[in-house]
Order: sequence, then C-alpha cells, then structure tokens
Amino acid sequence: MSFRRPASPLDTRRQGDFGYLQPGEIYLDAACQSLRPQPVIDALTDYYTTYNACGGRVKYAWGVKVDEQVSDTRRAVLTLLGLSPRSYATSFTLNTTYGLNLLLQQLPMGRVGRIVTSHIEHNSVFLPTMTAARRLGVERLVLDRATDGALLYEPAQLEKAVVVVNSASNIDGRQLTNLAELVHDTHARGGIVVVDAAQSMGHGRALLQETEADAICFSAHKMYSASLGVVVARHDLLAALDLSFVGGGMVADVREEDFDLVHGDPASVLEPGLQAWGEIIALGRAIEWLGSIRPGGLAPAEHLTRLSRRLYDGLADIPGLTLVNTEASPVISAYAPAQDSHRLAVFLSHSQIMARSGYFCAHHYLKEQLGLPPLLRFSLGLHSTESDIDAATQTLGRLVKGLH
Repeated sequence: MSFRRPASPLDTRRQGDFGYLQPGEIYLDAACQSLRPQPVIDALTDYYTTYNACGGRVKYAWGVKVDEQVSDTRRAVLTLLGLSPRSYATSFTLNTTYGLNLLLQQLPMGRVGRIVTSHIEHNSVFLPTMTAARRLGVERLVLDRATDGALLYEPAQLEKAVVVVNSASNIDGRQLTNLAELVHDTHARGGIVVVDAAQSMGHGRALLQETEADAICFSAHKMYSASLGVVVARHDLLAALDLSFVGGGMVADVREEDFDLVHGDPASVLEPGLQAWGEIIALGRAIEWLGSIRPGGLAPAEHLTRLSRRLYDGLADIPGLTLVNTEASPVISAYAPAQDSHRLAVFLSHSQIMARSGYFCAHHYLKEQLGLPPLLRFSLGLHSTESDIDAATQTLGRLVKGLH
C-alpha cells in the first residue's frame, strides 16, 4: 500500500490491524466511535459464519460455545477494571446512554435524597438525571468541575445522593481526578456513584480500576469493538432496582400475574430480550487486543500521550484558532472565531480528514455555560499516526488563513 504523504514508522500499522484505511484517509473522531482492528472484525465475522446461535437458551454445540465466550467477556471486563465478580456483575445493553437510563429510571422511590451531576456532562448523563429527579421527586444538583476535571462538592451535598458524572470529558478529555475521594465520601453518606466511562475505557482505564464505584457505564464501540453498551454494577445496586423494563432472558418462571427472576445471575436484570451475542464476543477480543497492542513499539498510553502533545502543539500554533483545552489530551476541541466550524469540517473532509463539528451532545455546558459557537473536535485512537496529525494541523492552518 502506498501513501500520498511520507510515512512515519507508525504508519506501517495501517497495513495490519487497520489495513482497510485507504491512502490519505485520516480518521480523527475516535471519541464518537473508534475504528475496529482486524482481529475484532474477524471475531465478529467468525461468530456470524461459524456458530451463529443464541446464548443462554440452547443446548447444542453452537450455543454452548456462545455461552462460554460471553462468560469469558463478562470476566474480562471485570478483570480490566480490577473488580471482583463476588461484588460486581457485567451486563450488556445497547450503549452508554441506554445503560445509564436503565439504572436511573429504575431507582427505587423513597431511597434517594438528591441527584448530583456536573455542568460538563454529555447529554447521556445530563438528560436522564433530569427525568430521574422528576420521577423520584428529589432535588437535582448541578456542580462545577475544576480545570483538572475534579468534581467540586461539599460533603453534605452527597447525603443519600445518586452522583452521576463522567470520568473523562468528550469535549477536552479532562478526567475526574478525585473519583476515589468522591466514591469514599458518597458512600460515607449513604449515597451511590454512577460513572459515565464512555471516554475512559479506551485510553484512560487506570482511573477507574479498583475505585469501587457502584456502577460504571461505557460503550464498547469507543474501545475498538462493535456497537454495544456495558454496565458494570454492584450486586446490591442491581438487587435494589425497582424493575419496570422486563422481558425474556431475565426470568426463570412466569405466571399469569407474577414472575420469578433468574436466580444467581445479577447481570440478567439489565438484559431483557435477545442479546447482541456476536458483539459481546467481539468485545472480548477487543480487550485481548488492547492488552497486546504496541503501536510503534510503545505502550498504548505512551503512544497516545505523544500524539496528543503533537496535536495540541500543532493546533496551538495556528493563528486565528482558539483551543478549548488547557492541556494536551486525546480529545481536543477548538474554534476559529472568524470561521464556522461546520464549514471548516466540510473543507477538511475534502482532504479526507474526518473531524467532528458541533456541540458534541454537551449543549448546556458549551452553549449555555460558556457561550461558545460550534466547535471542531479532533480525537485520537490507536490507529492515529504522527503524519495524520501533521497533515490535519497543516491543512486546518491553511483553511483558517485562507477562509478568513
């Protein structure tokens, strides 16, 4: 495969796990969904072409294999987070938004003092916390986050609170640096913590490991796997839910006016109906791949840190461009006050550079709080290369200058 621009040593990865990338294509929207490496694609294809059976329902060999691999993925998720299956269960759903709603809209009445969130949340958190507070008839408290991502709170605000916050922003990548302290303080006051980890599981898992949050929700499609949602939740939280979204796969027996849940399977309470078996299996393969990949001979975190600094510096050097970020991150947002970000994104696409424009489902924070225009967002993944970044920043620099 030949390239339109000189290849750095990191570009050779395009001939392997991401070999389907065409010459000149630059994908910088991993915060929306990451590209899928070939081993993940192969795992999904293998399921559909060699043992395409239902899990949890059949006794023939294909179904037995599905059950084994799904169980392996559940364990792999907990291992990735350093959590014990004695206390936590892994459930699969559509996406992060769906998982958050399944938890928040089934919280029991009378046991929640308030719901706490922050201004810098994705709509997947911001909106369900509104509707859950209305349903429960409790106060909803929206707090600030520090420039380093820490939630700014007073301990008294956590009394019997359900705290729902992201572990990393999809705007500028800032992390919830005081997560461990927040969990400790919330538990001490009889509350629970639900974490939106959609932007952390691909590249920032260390923050989440062994924190003992009550639930961690994320999307497999942001961590190099197929479209799938995951909820890791404590057994006691799952047992306390007032279930209203029910169906097949959750029950052991059904009578005319009652039903019995599957005994000994906490995860099933969030899994009504047929599951995305192939996608679950593909997630297991993605986790395995993440544990083995060494882009350019570097650990994934080191690789992305290096690229993030290069991207941040390159964008900061463009006259007429304002960065929203205060430091380098795999997710960097910016805008040119004299230009329309959507128009810039269209012109970038003409050069095969794929970047996101808009408010990134964070309308309240960006429009109401900060009063910003639509932004341009560049988000990196393990497919990204130094030459990708150089081409993107050089092209954007020409566009900002030329469209002024």
